[in-house]
Amino acid sequence: MLQQRMGPVRRATDWMFRDRTTGAITIAQWPNRPLWLFGGLSAVAWLGRGYAALAPWLSIAADLALTWWALDELLRGVNPWRRLLGAATLAGLVTLITLRRAA
Repeated sequence: MLQQRMGPVRRATDWMFRDRTTGAITIAQWPNRPLWLFGGLSAVAWLGRGYAALAPWLSIAADLALTWWALDELLRGVNPWRRLLGAATLAGLVTLITLRRAA
């Protein structure tokens, strides 16, 4: 009944951001393990960029952690917005890695 009274924009917004398990609107969530790993590894890679032997490995590990997060969101995101966010992150990572290899 509520769906019938909502306008098309409201229905689309509800569909895009509504958590399918709790019914709450979910745009952002507290970072999970892969995002914490990505943040930590990226920070250490940035701080250790003067150490030629270690920095590339830390950067690769950070990319893997972000890939883990993006795949998790793409496959198990709580709503279409989170799945779209995972897909966009994967596309960005592929682009970034391709550009790094070309340089």
